[in-house]
Amino acid sequence: MADLHLTMDPVADELISRDPFALLIGGLLDQQFPMERAFAGPVKIVERFGNLDPAQIAAADPEAFAELCATPPAVHRYGRSMAGRIQQLAQVIVDEYDGDAAQVWTEAESGRDLARRLEGLPGYGKAKVKMFVALLGKQLGVQPPGWEKIAGDYSQDGYRSIADVVDQESLLKVREYKKMKKAQSK
Repeated sequence: MADLHLTMDPVADELISRDPFALLIGGLLDQQFPMERAFAGPVKIVERFGNLDPAQIAAADPEAFAELCATPPAVHRYGRSMAGRIQQLAQVIVDEYDGDAAQVWTEAESGRDLARRLEGLPGYGKAKVKMFVALLGKQLGVQPPGWEKIAGDYSQDGYRSIADVVDQESLLKVREYKKMKKAQSK
């Protein structure tokens, strides 16, 4: 995988750069929470749980895992509920992808297939799928036929989403774009 710079934390960025399951967890946590902190969530789980093995996370005691995710600094502002989602995500990766999260995208035959696979993951609705497909396409070179159509505006050049974050300056530009879009929608 390529070197991602989404969190501005070298340790967290290294983890999401080398571990596809960490990247999926970051995508899951990227809602109602600052995106760079969402993608830094997996490193907190490793520090507290010891690893990101999907089978072990899926099998973990739900209460203990929820406590681990909610302990300050929490992995998300809704640490307990997101802990359940992370465990659900881990179970899907175990059941449908033999524990190999990268198969979600490495085995996708088209952009539509990639979208279908992502939409089958807990917490990955249509908007998140568009952003994640753009991230995979722009930064990781995962570009099955039709990926741009699935990513929509996020596939375009500019600073529209986490797919365009490569450093602190681009992060600020993405924030400005999101603020502008929110103001336009009012």
